[in-house]
Amino acid sequence: MPFKTLDDMDLDGKVVLTRVDINVPVEDGRVSDTTRIDRIVPTVTDIIAKGGKPVLLAHFGRPKGKVVPEMSLRQVVPALSAALGREVGFVDGSYGEAVGAMAAGDVLLFENVRFNPGEEKDDQGFAQRLAAIGDVYCNDAFSAAHRAHATTHALARLLPACAGRLMQAELEALEKALGNPTPPVAAVVGGAKVSTKLDLLGNLVGRVQHLIIGGGMANTFLAAQGIDVAKSLCEHDLLDTAREIAAKAETAGCAILLPRDVVVAEEFRANPPTKTVRAEEVPAGHMILDAGPDSVAHIKTVLDGCATLIWNGPLGAFELSPFDAATVAAARHAAKLTQEGKLISVAGGGDTVAALNQAGVADDFSYISTAGGAFLEWMEGKTLPGVAALSD
Repeated sequence: MPFKTLDDMDLDGKVVLTRVDINVPVEDGRVSDTTRIDRIVPTVTDIIAKGGKPVLLAHFGRPKGKVVPEMSLRQVVPALSAALGREVGFVDGSYGEAVGAMAAGDVLLFENVRFNPGEEKDDQGFAQRLAAIGDVYCNDAFSAAHRAHATTHALARLLPACAGRLMQAELEALEKALGNPTPPVAAVVGGAKVSTKLDLLGNLVGRVQHLIIGGGMANTFLAAQGIDVAKSLCEHDLLDTAREIAAKAETAGCAILLPRDVVVAEEFRANPPTKTVRAEEVPAGHMILDAGPDSVAHIKTVLDGCATLIWNGPLGAFELSPFDAATVAAARHAAKLTQEGKLISVAGGGDTVAALNQAGVADDFSYISTAGGAFLEWMEGKTLPGVAALSD
């Protein structure tokens, strides 16, 4: 999908309305994780270097069109100023006046765009009022690109528009992994429920050569083969759907990998007594909580023969030890292959990022997307309104 970047725009002396995602966790009035703030620094710095005046537009929480003081963006200003190495001006009224007073090198942050009921309605009037005080639009919030909101969609159609550096990196990485990947391609899809990833699985079986299914989802596929999964999390109402996905994969020449052996316990808690058994031999009263070592060895062998990997979701109940073992081992192997130049690896989704951080390999993948819903919708083959608006 063609789109303009900051390199294509004349920004000198221009007010650049820049949509960013700084929806960061705040505890006791302080930002507890600055990852999302740190990721927008290259875009803001570049705009300033090109003579532009960045005006940041962002959301925080879900105030639903009302002013909720606890969701004010004022509380992120200290962390934002520290990351940029310059004082950021905060504006919660008289927007045109504040922009008119900007000097070269100034950065402004407008109050939470979701305080305006027009934002989530993709309201043309709200977008036009913003466009009237800007010269150029830049979207650096891929994580909000799956929503057709005023500051991600309508506004992009009213001004010369481009992608920021983070958006650009995200789109280029995803294109390399899914749009035009180097085969063979493997996808790891994990998580608790098949029902939340039906579109994803349906899209992937026609695009990848190996589909590695883990987590609670794998139990549903095992049960669809007639295997008794005992007390394991399993969507018994989706067994026919699982069989349909498996049949579609077979027709498309996509090999589905399910656990060969599994780690089971009688209860889900940290460090309970566990057993490793064949997938078809789960004892009564037990639940599957992770893939076993034989399964991990099989996954490693498959990855050794692949050129591209897309990863979304853990292979087991990774949040409790020892049920993180399969995810950690497979992630470390993928990271090693990536560092050796043998694999292009792209991962995304909240649980996935947490799991890769836990494995200590988040920095060793080719690209990690923090986008969550937007990453998932892109993998499902859907058109993202915020991305489409940049290429119109």
